[in-house]
Amino acid sequence: MVNTNYKKVKQVLWVILFANLGVALLKILIGTSIKSASMTADGFHSISDGTSNIVGLIGISFASKPKDKEHPYGHNKFEVISGLFIGGMLFFLGAKIIIEALSRFKNPVAPTITMASLIVLVITLIINILVCTYEYRIGKKLNSYILVSDSLHTKSDIFVSIGVLMTLVGVKLGIPAIIDPIASLIVAGFILHASYEVFESTIDVLVDKAVIDEDDIKKVIKEFESIKGVHNIRSRGSENNVYIDMHILVEPKITVEDSHMLTHDIEEIIKEKINKSAQVIVHIEPYYDKK
Repeated sequence: MVNTNYKKVKQVLWVILFANLGVALLKILIGTSIKSASMTADGFHSISDGTSNIVGLIGISFASKPKDKEHPYGHNKFEVISGLFIGGMLFFLGAKIIIEALSRFKNPVAPTITMASLIVLVITLIINILVCTYEYRIGKKLNSYILVSDSLHTKSDIFVSIGVLMTLVGVKLGIPAIIDPIASLIVAGFILHASYEVFESTIDVLVDKAVIDEDDIKKVIKEFESIKGVHNIRSRGSENNVYIDMHILVEPKITVEDSHMLTHDIEEIIKEKINKSAQVIVHIEPYYDKK
């Protein structure tokens, strides 16, 4: 990702941060006033959204640093590490909500439902939908790992809020107060699931899981008549920072200049048809007709 994109990602994260903190404050204040464990838990979940934005800002600040002697591949993985940290925070927050919900089973308290609290929840739900859509769209446009991941996290918050809304309506209709801590456990489940998704995606990058389908690369390579074969295709990195290397077979009498141009053409077509951030290394081998 170029520095210009990093600046745009920072701007988006600042906007999302203030939106998440505003939503969190409303939920916590209303949840506390009406004694709703599920709405309060949902509010703290929204704080985790804001905290993840702060971690993302820190990660992007490090990731945007230029290459240096000690980091010849750049600092891009700081973006991934920040995602791993977000996953850890989500895990501990989910565990905390589970512990609090279990204690509410012993002493259930019926939340006081008001029309104002329902309106606030609906408003914050709409804000979350707008935030998630905006962040995901910009993340895809900028090819930003942290924005797309964070938007998926916010998406889980949308389903959580819908669950809380249904719970409050249920209590209003006369369902026993025990449903509130049950809803808190559901909230915790969403948070833990979000944590799992973040862990899974970040660990895949850190352990160099293949990013590009090998068959997609072979399909592109087939467009070059001068290439007689390709093997040892490997890819690693993240969506916005892909490294690809491969071995290709060409006629043994090809010149150094022609082979140099060929490798450049391969990289350009991969950037055009597969991933515009791809960095490609090609090892050229002589091809001998076995006949």
